[in-house]
Amino acid sequence: MGLVEKTSRKDAQNARNLKFYNSVVMKVNDIIHFLDTVAPPSLQESYDNVGLLVGNAENNCGGVLCCLDVTDAILDEALEKGCNLIVAHHPLIFDNLKQINTNEQTGRLIIKAIQHHISIYAIHTNLDNVLEGVNGKMATLLGLNQCSVLLPKPGVLKKLITFVPLAQVEQVRSALFLAGAGQIGQYDECSFSSIGEGTFKAGENATPFVGETGVRHTEKEVKLELIYPFYLESSLLNALKSAHPYQEVAYDLIPLLNAYQSVGAGVVGELSVPQNAAQFLRHVAEVFKSPIVRHTHLLDKPIQKVALCGGAGSFLIDAALRAGAQVFITADLKYHDFFKAAGKLVLADIGHFESEQFTIDLLQERLAEKFPTFAVLKTSVSTNPVNYLWHK
Repeated sequence: MGLVEKTSRKDAQNARNLKFYNSVVMKVNDIIHFLDTVAPPSLQESYDNVGLLVGNAENNCGGVLCCLDVTDAILDEALEKGCNLIVAHHPLIFDNLKQINTNEQTGRLIIKAIQHHISIYAIHTNLDNVLEGVNGKMATLLGLNQCSVLLPKPGVLKKLITFVPLAQVEQVRSALFLAGAGQIGQYDECSFSSIGEGTFKAGENATPFVGETGVRHTEKEVKLELIYPFYLESSLLNALKSAHPYQEVAYDLIPLLNAYQSVGAGVVGELSVPQNAAQFLRHVAEVFKSPIVRHTHLLDKPIQKVALCGGAGSFLIDAALRAGAQVFITADLKYHDFFKAAGKLVLADIGHFESEQFTIDLLQERLAEKFPTFAVLKTSVSTNPVNYLWHK
């Protein structure tokens, strides 16, 4: 039997699996649109590469496999389980890609995915940078309360100012709230309004909501102000123009310097009950299944405020110190990084894979909640490339 015939038979079996798994027809794009609301791609770091990396967004999606890394074993598992979309935390295509061939791993995996009609989507630092993302999941597992972003990302917030006739202000305000404007910390539907007068003169070809063509008109209006994260701007303006009665809508978009505590790197929170440092690190090791926890000298005082960052987080040590954390949990710390603790906090390296492994659960949970009748699976393959040798 030839390779093409073998492949076609396996593809046919996969197609039957897809029908078995799902009771609805989905597009890859349906999954992408939802994931883009969970962690907007515009929140990725400049060095990153997120989004649909391989495949066609308009293809039917029969099942999703969530994982950390894309490997041969992951692609084989997706084929076996009838999943033609892989949602991975780490991008398969990360560094500059100048060739796609079977002589190197990335090219070989891309070719294999395309041959088997498997799409690959990456959700990386954008998922790190939302409060309910990778680090929020870690904080939940450790039982942290009063959580906020450790290092808020600058330039996220903007202010929308618009001017609405008095009778229509509530319909415009409600439409903007529905589009995501007006959230400040634990409060939503926040806005400010003031009453004044606006003037305009409609041109010859205009169809004014109020007033007459060619005559200056004065209208009692409400100045409406709301803040919003920049990545909602397009949907916000669409909502404004749909709800506003004027033919030409006047509005201002103003960048803000205010910190946005829902977007940025790392998380800081508090334990309900203070713990002994050694006791807490044992708890961390148990929760994250870490065979080894590399750490600085333990502090001789109870631990209550905890900072953390999944993956490589050495760049947040100073932020953890400023936040008053007694422990900073992360991974990939170098020898000289440990000196930065300066006896003021405990630095704990639990391993890169170990810190991010529950991202798989996070992705599966969010997708299954959104698409309850659709096959969203977690990988059963460990892609951790690090092994440990115990020596006495």
